[in-house]
Amino acid sequence: MFSNIFYDAKAIIKGGREYPKIHGTVYFNSVKNGVLVTAKIYNLPKSKSKCNGRFFGFHIHEGNSCTGNLKDEFANSKGHYNPTNCSHPFHAGDLPPLLENDGYAYMCVLVNKFKIKDIIGKVIIIHDSTDDFTTNPSGNSGKKIACGKIK
Repeated sequence: MFSNIFYDAKAIIKGGREYPKIHGTVYFNSVKNGVLVTAKIYNLPKSKSKCNGRFFGFHIHEGNSCTGNLKDEFANSKGHYNPTNCSHPFHAGDLPPLLENDGYAYMCVLVNKFKIKDIIGKVIIIHDSTDDFTTNPSGNSGKKIACGKIK
């Protein structure tokens, strides 16, 4: 589906130690009213319920590396990208959560909180829990389980 897509920036997503099979791509396209963010993610942890999928926090972080330490393997991703010091969930890097469907998620959203040049070199993180859209600074979205650098 994305073999011939044109994009201005992208991030290749890779899972961490706990979920090494997570992989996917996030594309960023400049459009008239902002940036179109399109994510296609595979092998997310599946919901145990047959009635619904899981939601995963999904954010651009201000760090420039998907590295870290034993406690937080993506610690160098730092906090949410928030150049205007807004409260959560109004950080520039706050994106809608991913909805898992049998381990797969596809999401496309139009965002006017940043330009492509602002996010090149930053990272995008998938968290193990949904974002509550309230708790500062990260929405109580849990452990970082996957990461990709925006290039």
